[in-house]
Amino acid sequence: MRPAPVELHAEAVARLLRAALADPGTAWSLGSFGAIAEFVRDPDEAVTALPDARLGLATARGAIALDVLPELRPLAYETAFASGWNHAVALCLPAGSCAMGRRTVVTELGPDTQAARAEDRDAVLFDLGLGLSAVDACVRTRDPASLACLRAGVGRPLFDHANPIGPQLVAMSPHRVFVARFGRIEVFSAIPGAGGTSPEGPHTHVLPKLLKGGRTHAATTPIPAGLVPCGAIHPPHPYKDGMGMRIPFEPARLAAFQTLLERWADPDWLAIKRGADPGPGGPISPKHAQSARRAAALQAQYLHGESVEEVPGEADEEA
Repeated sequence: MRPAPVELHAEAVARLLRAALADPGTAWSLGSFGAIAEFVRDPDEAVTALPDARLGLATARGAIALDVLPELRPLAYETAFASGWNHAVALCLPAGSCAMGRRTVVTELGPDTQAARAEDRDAVLFDLGLGLSAVDACVRTRDPASLACLRAGVGRPLFDHANPIGPQLVAMSPHRVFVARFGRIEVFSAIPGAGGTSPEGPHTHVLPKLLKGGRTHAATTPIPAGLVPCGAIHPPHPYKDGMGMRIPFEPARLAAFQTLLERWADPDWLAIKRGADPGPGGPISPKHAQSARRAAALQAQYLHGESVEEVPGEADEEA
């Protein structure tokens, strides 16, 4: 199959992004394995448009701003586990053109002139130096005390015991700003303290143990070689809400995502989900092929009204 002309591809991607932004039930993520920012909003939450040409919106709790780059490739996929499945549309870039700063020490970047809201563009941006390949994980503030603390940690790894930022980060709760080549997610809400839980709105996760692996994505995610997922669209799921809690099965949500698969899935992966035999040495790994077939089987059970026994303690997280 010949690829679509660049202008047609860009138009299709723009339509995908606009439709997802218009749906308050759709969540967004930006980051890498072990460090991620998430943007969500409530159906009745006030939103404001961005003051520039980027696609996106802002709320009182966070913001998202996106550019439609010619090389941006959406990739719809599903991953199955024993009693269910996850789905998403990964926002990928070619490995050769996804690199961001890749800094490994805290670095002051100056005023955040690309902030989603004009009111934040005089605040100072600091790269946390997490060494991610395709995303810069940053914080932003104009508070004098927070600026002094962040500047005292410049030039040191964030998790260095001598770095003063770590012990003060929760108390400071600066804006978190995750930036990829095609866009950014900003989180304004406070960072939960030790033992706290992530808020229901926009939030971030930084997990040092996972960062040590240097992976761009979970091993269960079927990303073709040569592509790097920098973010994702998370449309409403057929049997769980935005917090991962079970809800009555909604066939319309399943059908909506199957339409996304038709347009944006890897054709080889989609063929396997439909029952094709990948054969030995194919482009889809046996693990990902098995997951595709499992997702299809589970969805058929749900559509036929058959009960699917939930495995006690089973995590809905990619690993």
